[in-house]
Amino acid sequence: MARAPHGNNQPPPVIIVKKIIAEGHGGHHGGAWKVAYADFVTAMMAFFLLMWLLGATNEKQRKALADYFAPTLIDLKQNSAGSNGMFGGASITDPDNYPNRAGQTGTRSMTIPVAADGGQSVGSGDRGTLKNQSAMMAEDRKNFSRMRATLQAKMKQDGRMAKLAKHVRFVQTRDGMRIDLVDDAKYSMFDLGTTVLVPEADQLIGLIAESISGMENPIMIRGHTDSLGYDDPLRMNNWILSSGRAEATRRRLARGGVGEGRFERIEGVADRQPMIFENPGDPRNRRVAITLLYRRTGFGEDAPAGPIKALDPRLGQKSLRSSSRTDRPMGSSKAG
Repeated sequence: MARAPHGNNQPPPVIIVKKIIAEGHGGHHGGAWKVAYADFVTAMMAFFLLMWLLGATNEKQRKALADYFAPTLIDLKQNSAGSNGMFGGASITDPDNYPNRAGQTGTRSMTIPVAADGGQSVGSGDRGTLKNQSAMMAEDRKNFSRMRATLQAKMKQDGRMAKLAKHVRFVQTRDGMRIDLVDDAKYSMFDLGTTVLVPEADQLIGLIAESISGMENPIMIRGHTDSLGYDDPLRMNNWILSSGRAEATRRRLARGGVGEGRFERIEGVADRQPMIFENPGDPRNRRVAITLLYRRTGFGEDAPAGPIKALDPRLGQKSLRSSSRTDRPMGSSKAG
């Protein structure tokens, strides 16, 4: 404190010095603005990206993008049967918390694999999508055997049909049951070089139609010929003949009561698949194959293939060389 001057009794003034130290504020107000600016730039980038996507995509593409980011599985469970209940569609006793039957909701089919233990009866009924495929194939085989026995019994009751028994062969294949109607040197199912069935063959195919009309199996018909050709293949050839005979067989089966919806494939393969490989010109290569296919499962797949077994023991015999051809039609080098 300063001393008072002589002759003055007043105290000296008090001088207070205040020092102000400016803080650095963290480099221009602490840097918090950087975080806010980064958020702003990110939001603007996302906004302009959204604008670009809206202008560069069509409605279908935008729908796909929206579906990609939508939590569909969660929404499905939330909107499934029982979702408004106490447990939100779940069950305290169910191991996978999806208790509803397949007829109520599609949640289980999206989350539980086919081979998983997701429930006791998930589409496994007679018409369910998870029906046992092996059981279905075994049932088809029983039906095939029953059909074969029925057809053979009908043929034995008719004298004319009994004579054609050697021309009918039953073969179990990986696709189903095949019924081969086979020609030989003395008999042909069709008029020579045509697609017209002879009366006995027409009656035989009618018996086959009666035997299979009550079944549910799809049908495939395939026509075959021998290797003898025509004088003018541009006008007539084995491809036309084999496919025409397959179609004629289909029409006869349809007239016999077989539904149109059961025919799955009608084709002609000419002489490309001979039965007698050693002699492609053998008349026994002329045949029509009617195949009863295995029924499909609920997923649209065929039943698994089983072992191939020939039901006709004559198929295992070695083929004999054909005799001289005596059934050539006039005006053509084709035997029919």
